[in-house]
Amino acid sequence: MWPSTEATGPSSRASATPVMHGRAVVATESAFEARGLTYAYGKTRVLDGLGFRVAPGELLGLLGPNGCGKSTTLRVLTGLIVPQAGELYWRGERVAPGDRKLRTIMGVVFQAPSLDARLSLRENLTLAARLYGFAKRDVRARVAQALAFAELEARADAKVSELSGGMKRRLELARALLHEPRLLLLDEPTAGLDEHSFQRAWERIFQLRSQLGTSVIVATHRAEEAGLCDRVAVLDQGRLVACDTPQALIDRVSGDVLTLEADDPIALAAEIREQFGLEPRVVGDKVVVERERGHELVPRLVEALPAGRIRSLSMHRPDLSDVFVKLTGRSLTEAGLQP
Repeated sequence: MWPSTEATGPSSRASATPVMHGRAVVATESAFEARGLTYAYGKTRVLDGLGFRVAPGELLGLLGPNGCGKSTTLRVLTGLIVPQAGELYWRGERVAPGDRKLRTIMGVVFQAPSLDARLSLRENLTLAARLYGFAKRDVRARVAQALAFAELEARADAKVSELSGGMKRRLELARALLHEPRLLLLDEPTAGLDEHSFQRAWERIFQLRSQLGTSVIVATHRAEEAGLCDRVAVLDQGRLVACDTPQALIDRVSGDVLTLEADDPIALAAEIREQFGLEPRVVGDKVVVERERGHELVPRLVEALPAGRIRSLSMHRPDLSDVFVKLTGRSLTEAGLQP
């Protein structure tokens, strides 16, 4: 059964939560599991004993900055590279990376575009359907369903090169679903998309999860995107730092988050520590302070510190980007290990 195109996704990015789009998943049963994945490019260890599991129909986010090992993880899961150590399991049965049994039930959307820009939409999907092994008599129906799912029927015979970025991403997702996979891997699925395309892409992800029961692994560096998943695995330098529901992770950050920019953040952090008895963190050129009722602290900071010491000061409720800072001491915009 192909997912219907009836809209089930978020009306706004801020209000979207997994429980609004199909059942909330508690990962008590494992559909897919990775244990102890280790991989190094030369002397640079990109995956360091990484492990996680995904329940049937669960959306799992892999959250971390560029270079933290997310794409390498997906390359291992798809069999493009073989880890130096580690094991993969599907429904409790051990499978080798790239095993035919695993590839048969897997759909993949890589970060880099993989459509043939010289072919039409219909030709790209037809080629994929034949590679998936569908009989010639079934290909036409599958391609028609995919075009409808991507809402691109009117552009079926246009060249892929003529599509917008959002249209291409929808087409890649539709192509990955041609064989109704039980496991879907998405690498930065909304990178470079505008707000509308972001929403439409996630509507489709929610549809396939709720209607096909597909387990989905989403690798992303975007906190708001990870927040749409059932659980989030926080990755740092190839290691699993934490894994829980988005709200449970956010609850680790107490109160409001104050961010202060300064020319000398280390000196500013020391001054705040001395005058207010707080434990600020230095992240790049910023000082981050967690504080209940943070609005009461703002005027006290401004009054107590010398003029010009603070370039800017902002306050917000915590999100997953603040969780990453607290767990790792770095921001999601900082590059991690680079092979």
